[in-house]
Amino acid sequence: MDVVNIFLTDRNAEAMDDFVHDGRRFAFAHLSPGGPKRLVEGPVWAFVDWVMDDLAGLEMCRRLRADPRTAEAHITMVLEEDDADDRRRALKAGADDYILGPLDRTRVLDRVMAVEPGSSQRHAPGRLDFGALSIDLRALQARWQGRPMVLPPNEFRLLRYFAENANRVLTREELIAGLGKQEPPIDARTVDVWVGRLRRALKASGAGEALRTVRSLGYVFDLD
Repeated sequence: MDVVNIFLTDRNAEAMDDFVHDGRRFAFAHLSPGGPKRLVEGPVWAFVDWVMDDLAGLEMCRRLRADPRTAEAHITMVLEEDDADDRRRALKAGADDYILGPLDRTRVLDRVMAVEPGSSQRHAPGRLDFGALSIDLRALQARWQGRPMVLPPNEFRLLRYFAENANRVLTREELIAGLGKQEPPIDARTVDVWVGRLRRALKASGAGEALRTVRSLGYVFDLD
């Protein structure tokens, strides 16, 4: 089933249930200043509040455009009032359009579904490059310095998540949540099996010890 990712800087997103329609799942999630906390697969919509608790909405737009995971996202700025200058500043910062808040689940879905048909492919990245690592999302193929890696779907997704969060320690719980594996519950030690398979594939492609264990904490993917 195709997934349309809907991120909101409003914390009410955490209480919004996913919506399934016409073979697609519209998945809601909260968007923090650091970007998405889970793996992003499929087109992305971001609803950014003009005023946030710890960051200006305009700066959030700039960060989304600079982040490879969300660079092609459809960004809607959520304005507090219909001010012409605010609208111009939002578009200049990288927003595609704007809407007056406050928002609820129904208004968000109405907005996305009114524009989404026919635009999914335009907003879905096809290839991600991280130094020596390249990930072709359409072909489900990863390469290290041009050498292909043999990866099952789960380990392919795990590699992408590691690459998007390179050079920082990820706990087993974060990896489970990042890959959307919370339901049904998964034993944290299962992550060790995933990592073991991925580590062997990386070594076979010439990546060496790029994926290392941090004792008592988790794993880190070292990527220059």
